[in-house]
Amino acid sequence: MRFTATVRRSRLAHRHLLAPGFRARGTEEVAEALVGLHATDASTVTLSAYARLTQPTMADVDRALYEDRTVLRMHCMRRTLFAVPTALAPVFHFSTAQTVAARERASLLKRLTAENPQWDADWLAAPEQAALDALVRLGESGAEEIAAEVPVLRETVTLARGKPYEAKQRVGGWVLRLLAMDGRVRRGRPQGGWTSGRFRYYAAPELPALAPAEARAELVRRWLASYGPGTTDDVKWWTGWTVAHVREGLAAVGAVAVELDEGSGWVLPGDYGAGGYVPEARVPGTPDAPRARRPREDATEPYAALLPGLDPTTMGWKHRDWYLDPVHRPLLFDTNGNGGPTVWWNGEIIGGWACRADEEIVWRQLADRGREAAAAVDAEAARLRTWLGEGRFVPSFPTPLARELTR
Repeated sequence: MRFTATVRRSRLAHRHLLAPGFRARGTEEVAEALVGLHATDASTVTLSAYARLTQPTMADVDRALYEDRTVLRMHCMRRTLFAVPTALAPVFHFSTAQTVAARERASLLKRLTAENPQWDADWLAAPEQAALDALVRLGESGAEEIAAEVPVLRETVTLARGKPYEAKQRVGGWVLRLLAMDGRVRRGRPQGGWTSGRFRYYAAPELPALAPAEARAELVRRWLASYGPGTTDDVKWWTGWTVAHVREGLAAVGAVAVELDEGSGWVLPGDYGAGGYVPEARVPGTPDAPRARRPREDATEPYAALLPGLDPTTMGWKHRDWYLDPVHRPLLFDTNGNGGPTVWWNGEIIGGWACRADEEIVWRQLADRGREAAAAVDAEAARLRTWLGEGRFVPSFPTPLARELTR
């Protein structure tokens, strides 16, 4: 069976909630449908949700992240920060985050002991436990409040002493990062507005145990339900796993081989149409992936979307030629592969956009898809400007086109 680029683009309308008729009712549904929202840039979570909600409000994002805590920020795929459904935290942790945390800890200890043999795992364990004890006493708190309770967190350690790249780093930064990656603390409300990348922390409840192989299979199943078809390389890139673990996960879900423009790919058994697909949940206590949504009658009409930098749809595949002309990639991605704000028309990237200093939303067309497309994008830009009000944001990873548009 062969999937053309046209068919793959049509699947995005439903599975990535891009067409107005398929938009979600709450931030949790968005995070679940996309198998997590990129959160390295704090503004991405809010803007990705905005683009996919029937009645978007910043209050709904805040509710999910900080009041109901049904969505949480955690390091997982590719050592990247994501906002994921709390109910799926065991899947992300045991499939990916656990390994990422172990590597991060080993890397840090290697650097520390190279400077001072006494800065070993036992030395690091003491401030970690002290920070956890402080969070239990204080409740949700910022790094400075925790450090006030645990003075060792304010201490600095010099790395690469005497070298051009010598640097002093605070112990507290390492401790809180490692505790979060281990799943022992979680990020709470930001210390600032919705674009702030500094967060308060709180002690995390213990996660139900899940076998890593089972967790990996569940994550592959969810990725295929939302992003499939995709290649082995796509799954490996998105998860950050070894090829062996990717193949193991594909086999566990019975993935079916199909042909794509870039070569062989995979879909879930029976998932051959353009519409949504709702397999039963495999991990007890987790919702189906993704949840069923009833579209409105106008769901299949042409649509435009303005997605933020690092949006999951832009970043979801390693092979992107089926939705992005390779000629335009240098304008829309930085040299590290971070995608900037993109303009979409019917499942295809046709341009880029930015928010200027005067708070206006501006965009540039890179692929001409006619007057209807241009008019629809203008309408989306106006809708976003109205929604933002006096708000303004600057992407953490500005791309060449974003820089040009904001000069």
